[in-house]
Amino acid sequence: MADMTERGTRDRLILAAGALVAASPGEEFSLRAVCDAAGVKMPTLYHFFGSKQGLIDAVIDYGFDLYLGKKSSMESSGDPIQDIREGWDAHVEFGLANPGFYTLMYGTVSPGHSPAPQDKAARILRELTARAADQNRLAVPSEQAAAHILSTNIGVTLRQIILAEADPRLSAAVREGVLAAITDTAGPGRNPIASAIEIAASQPDTLGSTETRLLIEWLTALDRAKGTSA
Repeated sequence: MADMTERGTRDRLILAAGALVAASPGEEFSLRAVCDAAGVKMPTLYHFFGSKQGLIDAVIDYGFDLYLGKKSSMESSGDPIQDIREGWDAHVEFGLANPGFYTLMYGTVSPGHSPAPQDKAARILRELTARAADQNRLAVPSEQAAAHILSTNIGVTLRQIILAEADPRLSAAVREGVLAAITDTAGPGRNPIASAIEIAASQPDTLGSTETRLLIEWLTALDRAKGTSA
């Protein structure tokens, strides 16, 4: 019972800090304001978190829990490149809807330090780029592709948060530019079958999701057969 009470108090402090962060993205918040909102004394906050940075780390963890919960609820299209495309959009959407949490999660950095929850989110992306590499869809190593996507996705999201204005056209243009770069769709001498695969993957509604998936499977088989016979 005591453990549940302590857990409840800790959660109230995190939620209170999160509410202050959400209300004033990018601004400092006072520990006194957090304690007042949670209905506890300052020693209680230090008991649970040790310092203001400890509380901030807990708020970051909470933000990533929200983000990963949203990501886990997304259904896979069955195509890794399309899943990357949809994941990009979900990332931007989360940042714009939760600027306070997002600026803590991705805008506050310490050299050489990457929060463990941040790596959980990045791991989902690395799994998708690894699948794309297995399908011979990438022109660069899968780890490099994941880093390319994540760094630009964060940059586009932070820019829109800073401007306090959504810019879906910019986001889509950068997203497609990144995907073209990692798949080399627009490169000179690019394999036409690979280009056709990426065109189909980027427009799943044209043929329908099932038909697009089949087309990609057939084109991938043809591409591998061509490579074997070469």
